[in-house]
Amino acid sequence: MRHRIENEWIEAEIETKGAELKSLRNKETNREYMWQGDPVYWGRTAPVLFPIVGKLKEDKYQLNGKEYEMTQHGFGRDKEFELIEQQDDRLVFQLTSDSQTKEHYPYDFRLRIRYTLRQNAIEVGYEVQNVNNEDMYFSIGGHPGFQVPMTKETAFEDYVVSVNPKEERERIPLNGPYADIEKVRIDDSVSEELKLKHSLFDQDALIYRMEGQNEVTIHSHQHEHFVRVSFSGFPYVGIWTPPAKKAPFLCIEPWHGLADTVEASGELSQKMGIRSLEPGSTFQTSYQIEVG
Repeated sequence: MRHRIENEWIEAEIETKGAELKSLRNKETNREYMWQGDPVYWGRTAPVLFPIVGKLKEDKYQLNGKEYEMTQHGFGRDKEFELIEQQDDRLVFQLTSDSQTKEHYPYDFRLRIRYTLRQNAIEVGYEVQNVNNEDMYFSIGGHPGFQVPMTKETAFEDYVVSVNPKEERERIPLNGPYADIEKVRIDDSVSEELKLKHSLFDQDALIYRMEGQNEVTIHSHQHEHFVRVSFSGFPYVGIWTPPAKKAPFLCIEPWHGLADTVEASGELSQKMGIRSLEPGSTFQTSYQIEVG
């Protein structure tokens, strides 16, 4: 079921399945900024990645001496959320652990996803609560996809990605679906504008280590429209479009977590990028999507 929120500038639609952002429109121009989902390329629009980000080695992990299976990016994106708060410009959805989630992830948790409109931007907030009597290991991240090109007169190659602050960043390459830590290197290409071309993604996502406050903007020098994803405290960001498909969209993905490495031990507590949350504690984070 879809729910709609709006303010003077923009309107958004969010689906209860996965609490997934499905539409973000400019009310004056009726311009749609979100990728609308097409199985030929990618059938999702903006899934939440929880309780893992990326792929586990052989889709398995170990915890307290027991082995569990979980597919890439976890189950949060496929679960039905409950709408627990609704205002004209704000929605809050909740997912609570149940017998099905415990087959793959043995913890008791509450996950809340909050959407709040702020002028021409939408804030996406994540709140993870540990309701166990032991530490809980988890990852969480966003995966919003945006229409590129943004106009009929332009092509994918007419767009650039700007990352601010403008500085060299550590890039984490992929070996298949796994993070290749041995080949991590400093990448100066994002200290200037990154010119888009589909071949950039032949090896899948571009993944960068981040610190502090960051802005990642998709724009073109041929018009004034843009999408800007802003976040603070997310240690990684992924930039992705499907390899070899020439898909008309681009994802900007703030992450608290990473895919396993080829050498991963399989122990969840040792997974690279994993977060630990104490009993009774709540973890909160957010990112913002601004459109113009």
